[in-house]
Amino acid sequence: MKTIQSITSWNNGQSVEATILNSYATNVTLGYSADFYYGLLNETLGIVAVGYLTMTGEAYQKWSQDSYAWDWVATTLGLTITGEYVPPVEEPIVETIVETPTAEIIAE
Repeated sequence: MKTIQSITSWNNGQSVEATILNSYATNVTLGYSADFYYGLLNETLGIVAVGYLTMTGEAYQKWSQDSYAWDWVATTLGLTITGEYVPPVEEPIVETIVETPTAEIIAE
């Protein structure tokens, strides 16, 4: 997944913001074409929009690395990739031991 420059879309009667692009090849006909699924997601990975694109011709002939396919999908959708998507890391809960002061007994 890639982070993208934020776009606003209309989904179920509401304005929603997409900040993540997910995409992968679903069907490749060697030497001819490749079909790609794409999903635009919000920051909590909720689906904003989905669809399919078909790469053929010169674009398909130039495809030799994943980075080319990512750029092709983004350009075709009018998106700007800003980086790699890195899932948030939850802070672990760390148990802290608090010592209770003890009273010192002095014997006379």
